[in-house]
Amino acid sequence: MENITILIDYLSKILEAIGVMIIVLGSIFFLFKFAVTLFKEAPDRYKLLRQDLGKTILLGLEILVAADIIHTVITDPEISQVLALGVIVLIRTFLSLSLQVELEGRFPWQKISV
Repeated sequence: MENITILIDYLSKILEAIGVMIIVLGSIFFLFKFAVTLFKEAPDRYKLLRQDLGKTILLGLEILVAADIIHTVITDPEISQVLALGVIVLIRTFLSLSLQVELEGRFPWQKISV
């Protein structure tokens, strides 16, 4: 059982690293893509940059939340750790929700207007 706990702990750390790498590498990639479009006629380049960066951050945040939950579940959590996780998940969920609203102009549960 101890080996499984260690394995899952490593998995949560790997997920954290993947989440951070997605945010960092995605940001670098899309900023480079934006810089290339500065020399071309692209009227929507700023909007596209915001959407691409927003999607990158959303994906990274979702993976980070999953890593936090996995890490807290496998350890023997104290009430302070559970409360800290709750606050972190609330903050990241609020950030994800606000980013999605800004990117799509609607809440996820709203129907797409045609």
